[in-house]
Amino acid sequence: MEKTIDIVCVGEVLIDFIGHEMNASIDKTKDYHRLLGGSPTNVAVNAARLGLKSVLVATCGNDGLGEYIIRKLKSNKVDTSHIRKSENHPTSVIFVSKSTSTPDFIPYREADCQIQPHQITEDLLKSAKIFHTTCFALSKNPARSTIIESARQAKALGLQTSIDVNFSEKIWPDRDEAKQFLQNYLATNPLVKISEDDCFRLFTEVKTDDFIFKYFHDMGAITICLTKGKDGVVLSNVESGIYNQKALPVAVIKDTTGAGDAFWTGFLYAHLSKKSFEETVTIAQKLAVLKLQYVGRLPDDIDIEKYLKTNLN
Repeated sequence: MEKTIDIVCVGEVLIDFIGHEMNASIDKTKDYHRLLGGSPTNVAVNAARLGLKSVLVATCGNDGLGEYIIRKLKSNKVDTSHIRKSENHPTSVIFVSKSTSTPDFIPYREADCQIQPHQITEDLLKSAKIFHTTCFALSKNPARSTIIESARQAKALGLQTSIDVNFSEKIWPDRDEAKQFLQNYLATNPLVKISEDDCFRLFTEVKTDDFIFKYFHDMGAITICLTKGKDGVVLSNVESGIYNQKALPVAVIKDTTGAGDAFWTGFLYAHLSKKSFEETVTIAQKLAVLKLQYVGRLPDDIDIEKYLKTNLN
């Protein structure tokens, strides 16, 4: 079957309510902006903005927020034919502080984890190149079992799997369980994105780069990308070794929410274009830098493809 889909993103779709006041804790935030959210959702939207064909597999509520989600996705040219509207669970929402560092958040999860096996068909997988998900999405059933089984099928069909290990104890309190199911997913040899903050939350202490890379390589992943904020990016590949890249300067940071998703979209975009690791990380960083300068999604008034092509020097 012809590969007509670049990325299938599977996982949480929700509403982010992001605070107005910069660096104010949630208890002191008075007002919030309503924005389309969810890590795989952001990747699907960003990918479409880059001219890729993206499909989002997710579940929202059959309610006003669900209608908003579908409308926003369609306006961004994301394929919504595999999104289910639940009659029994309202759309998930998360309240997020606006921050120049790691934001605080309070999740109210309902429909996002109600992803059923029938939403991921064999034809969908046969038509795709990359199967992407998140640690957030694996944290609850039925989404967890649906995603892991579909990832195994995707690998068998020759797709490249991918995961953002965006672990948080607020989402997945049982760390041992999280590590067990991460191992199940990493057995499909996904491209792995993880941040220093994710690692600290997962292991409850600071770990060396060597420890992190060995831990995830031993689970089955060949390529691991560790993002370190102002300290740049370190990529480890079993075959070619370690690659370090310094952080790029950012004139003004307006909002960090979604910057990791922008980074990973750029990474997957470059991977599909068969770029070198150096070019791939540079493209990913450029997209993250652009996102950091805006609240919410990537700006509407910028041609993202053109931006990347003219800002890679």
